[in-house]
Amino acid sequence: MRRRAPTLEDVAREAGVSRATVSRVVNGIRNVDPEIQDLVRRAIERTGYAPNRAARSLVTRRAETVALVVSGAGDTTDAGQNAFAARVFADPFFGRVVGGVVGYLRPRSLHPVLMFAESDDARDEVLTYLRQGRADGALVVSTHAEDPLPALLADARLPAVLFARPSRPVPLSYVDLAHRDGGRLAAEHLLGRGYRRLATICGPLDVPASQERLAGFRDTLARHGHPYIPVAEGGFTLDSGVTAMSELLERHPGTDGVFAANDLMAQGACQVLRERGRRIPEDVAVVGFDDSTVAVTSRPRLTTVRQPVEEMAAEMARLLDEHILGARTEATSVVFEPELVVRESA
Repeated sequence: MRRRAPTLEDVAREAGVSRATVSRVVNGIRNVDPEIQDLVRRAIERTGYAPNRAARSLVTRRAETVALVVSGAGDTTDAGQNAFAARVFADPFFGRVVGGVVGYLRPRSLHPVLMFAESDDARDEVLTYLRQGRADGALVVSTHAEDPLPALLADARLPAVLFARPSRPVPLSYVDLAHRDGGRLAAEHLLGRGYRRLATICGPLDVPASQERLAGFRDTLARHGHPYIPVAEGGFTLDSGVTAMSELLERHPGTDGVFAANDLMAQGACQVLRERGRRIPEDVAVVGFDDSTVAVTSRPRLTTVRQPVEEMAAEMARLLDEHILGARTEATSVVFEPELVVRESA
């Protein structure tokens, strides 16, 4: 015969508390003594009790789901959107965002739903999904400066938190990095190691983070008597790093130090330098940005500016949780500090 599923009463009996107390713990109501909460959670583990999510949602009025939205204003054809999704999954940055979000949500029995919003129809779908209560809020990673989704979410008064400061001000909370300080760290390190003929591979110049990293690098060098720095624009991909480094060497063959605005482009730069017979870092030093898995798998391993993506993503999820619960009613910003990680490339 089929075994009966454990009930709230079974958990209450096992824990030695009332059914109402178990219900409060299961539904995340916060006025329960922490010791009692631990007692109930251990009883849940021993009995194998699994809450009925539909019933729980009636009590909490929460879907216990958040939308993790990768949004932009790119190619709206089916082929273009499929290619965009493939690029997202291949980028170590996005994997780190997911890891940070899941690390916060999982212990709280909350679940992310991945959504892409690269067209007007897709953005409407996200808004409808949230309005219907199928997700409690949205965590938005924007890939394009002209992305209209943040403003749409703000106008609809839907709970949402952004990864990175939006290019156009909107009353939504966001987490970000002090990107300009990251560019400064890269410049100071290269100068401190004696490199003088410096160049940079910046990210897309319509992205605020790219602009800030470039400005921090340029400003610091200007203060040390370097009024002109060659720049080649990349697209945060390995291939764009290859193209940009090739362009820089054609225009400035004497370059002895390069700052690339992310690790994938730095890896592409290293590939070109090796093919041209340049030793790294003896002939040309390379500094990346992010401290992703690429930084430690590249040869040589990359000196890079660390962006604590996992911690930033977890903070994004925490802020959204506060907005959903009503513990935070005004938009806020949390800005993390970059850190230089020195390895073999510079």
